[in-house]
Amino acid sequence: MRVVTWNINSVRLRAPLVRRLTAEIAPDVLCLQETKVVDELFPHDDLADLYPHRHVRGMKAYNGVAILSRIPFAETGGRDWCGRPDARHVSVTFDGGAELHNFYVPAGGDEPDPEANDKFAHKLQFLDEMTAWSHAQANPGAKRILVGDLNIAPLEHDVWSHKQLLKVVSHTPVEVESLGQLQASHGWVDAVRHFIPDSEKLFSWWSYRSRDWRDSNRGRRLDHVWVTPALTKSLRAASVFTEARDWIKPSDHAPVIVDIDI
Repeated sequence: MRVVTWNINSVRLRAPLVRRLTAEIAPDVLCLQETKVVDELFPHDDLADLYPHRHVRGMKAYNGVAILSRIPFAETGGRDWCGRPDARHVSVTFDGGAELHNFYVPAGGDEPDPEANDKFAHKLQFLDEMTAWSHAQANPGAKRILVGDLNIAPLEHDVWSHKQLLKVVSHTPVEVESLGQLQASHGWVDAVRHFIPDSEKLFSWWSYRSRDWRDSNRGRRLDHVWVTPALTKSLRAASVFTEARDWIKPSDHAPVIVDIDI
């Protein structure tokens, strides 16, 4: 099964890019974040021939998550976090019991101070709730996949400059520590770094502000795919599809690909 996670930054605007992505890398399951559309206006008709099984949770103009699949769902779900109905989580279960959770973690604003910045406080609370949820479900035999735009680049080589970004939201020590607690709560395995060494620079997001994103390469790895220990031996390959960042009117995120045998 090829699982792809992609912050699409408006699914209605970039529905044609979903078709192109499908033609070029053939996801079996495509997880989207920042769909930015209410459920009744999601472009189902445009994508039904590609992905007959779709589970979406959206809101007008902001956030929104979706799971599009060639594989049927046995169950669907999703919940609210921090008491806000802001469409940041959606989940499905496949036949055989494997669960897939798609998250869009709050970006956190510009100031990494929860006392001065409500958006940053929200991000840390969201991560704390995810950790409690994950810990409550921890089971050595559980087959779970967690994907999404987690809005944190945890490792030194997940950012273009570790030293310069230590005080920049997405790479601050408090965020990295919170993400580490979440990962430890269920023994989550970073499926991409399972194949690509921590010592290798690896990014999935590049700002629109850069005139030539490849030349400057000031990126961050904000998009992740994790699996529970029971699925580690089922991992087959992982990569970041950077070509999509070169497309006309692209998302600022590149799709992340993981092949897994479930």
